[in-house]
Amino acid sequence: MEGLQNKTLGQLLDSTALKHPNKDAIVFPDQTFKLSYKEFKDLTDEIARGLLALHIKKDEHIGIFAVNCPEWVILQFAAAKIGAVLVNINPALKSHELKYILEQGDITTLFLTEYFKTYNMIQVLKDVENDKHLILKKTIVIGTDKYTEYMRWDDLLKLAKNIPDDDLRERENTLDAKDIINIQYTSGTTGFPKGAQLTHYGILNNAFYCGKNMNLSDNDSICIPVPLYHCFGCVLGTLVCVNYGIPMVFPSSVFDPKKTLEAIHKEKCTALYGVPTMFIAELSLEEFNNYNLSSLRTGVIAGAPCPMELMKQLIEKMNLTEITIGYGFTEASPLITQTRYNDPIEIKVGTVGIPIQHVKVKIIDPESKKEASANTPGELCAYGYNAMKGYYKMPEKTKEVIDKEVWMHTGDLATMDKNGVCKIVGRIKDMVIRGGENIYPAEIEDFLMTNIKVEMVQVVGVPDEKYGEQLAAVIKLKEGETWSEEEVKEWCKGKIANFKIPYYVKFTNEFPLTANGKIQKYKLREQLEKELKVSA
Repeated sequence: MEGLQNKTLGQLLDSTALKHPNKDAIVFPDQTFKLSYKEFKDLTDEIARGLLALHIKKDEHIGIFAVNCPEWVILQFAAAKIGAVLVNINPALKSHELKYILEQGDITTLFLTEYFKTYNMIQVLKDVENDKHLILKKTIVIGTDKYTEYMRWDDLLKLAKNIPDDDLRERENTLDAKDIINIQYTSGTTGFPKGAQLTHYGILNNAFYCGKNMNLSDNDSICIPVPLYHCFGCVLGTLVCVNYGIPMVFPSSVFDPKKTLEAIHKEKCTALYGVPTMFIAELSLEEFNNYNLSSLRTGVIAGAPCPMELMKQLIEKMNLTEITIGYGFTEASPLITQTRYNDPIEIKVGTVGIPIQHVKVKIIDPESKKEASANTPGELCAYGYNAMKGYYKMPEKTKEVIDKEVWMHTGDLATMDKNGVCKIVGRIKDMVIRGGENIYPAEIEDFLMTNIKVEMVQVVGVPDEKYGEQLAAVIKLKEGETWSEEEVKEWCKGKIANFKIPYYVKFTNEFPLTANGKIQKYKLREQLEKELKVSA
């Protein structure tokens, strides 16, 4: 196994640009935008000098509130080159949520785009920018000249002319690979969002091994339809590509299944990323067969388990014979485990693979905290170079996730076999306790997905006076299929224990999703409680 690289993001980009100067680096086919690695490095250095001209200090916090765009990627590396901390902000956030992150994250400089889908992000900022608690000094708008009250991206290029290269080199010489370089706010499904502080070292090495497990070489190229504000885009996306000197292809500013297939077809991408709902949307397109996807080989599915039926379609219809499953959380930079490109299909479907290189995993009993024996469910904990440096200004919350021995506690229930292969069986908080029986929703979801009528299913617990909780299954059927509540229960009989048969069965056309396509179980639970008129 290769060692860990002790490099900053800037050093990584510089060495890749030397090795592959003329290769495509950043590609946005729908904007007919392309930069070679040399152009990418030169533009990054210019923007870095522009940031120095704004007197941005090492460790100062720069916010990026933007959809996927070339400037996002350039800023990621430019901020890293001057040792500033880039704070990723989900472009779907509204004014109250944006204000919280600007204030809690001590953001002094904010970059933003004008629109996320149909709503105006600049208006979201205007609703909060005069708040006296903010320390925001500069705002830079990307992609439009309309807002003359703010700086524009091009203004940084003008400012850069006054800053000599030596000033940038001098700043870069003060940096260390173990410095915090990125803050990513976790989704905040419980309480306020928390800013996970990540280092050059953590994210750069995590990306390198992610690529290794996909069997990447410098002949590959990755189609990245996932959002950049999330680890999936800005670690497993941009940083994997720069590690391997390969093109990063962004199909669109926000996920669009048609543009994703167009990008693969046009750019002949060999790898594709996504959460299961994205792959389902791509496969469901009427014009799916119009695109040549024969260049595809590998990639990463993360964010939710991949059902067997979907995996078969990815292999048969999208040629993704070497696709991998990634599992982790933001606090781990993000990958903890990953299947390998050459794993058999049953490993890719039923499990999340073995620990990523240089990371240890153990399963502990959530109550006693003792290590569980093989194949026994418990909390998955991880230890390694990829651990965050804690939540920004939240020492108590940090202690809940990182213990004294620096093991990260994921809150996920999992099993691990004697070969180190891990299987996620649910969240500790999602585990349903029905009349004293522990039920793992993931097990019931996997089972229901074996029915050919089902496109997607989510299982949650809802309050019940007699049993404490009852199981509820929410099913999205494939186009043209019909199934009733009674038929579902009848089909379950004799195949799973009676106490695991869902008490409630509901059907839906869509699930509540986060901006990056993850299903929000807590929202689903809230909807069901209202609909069923039950409460805890």
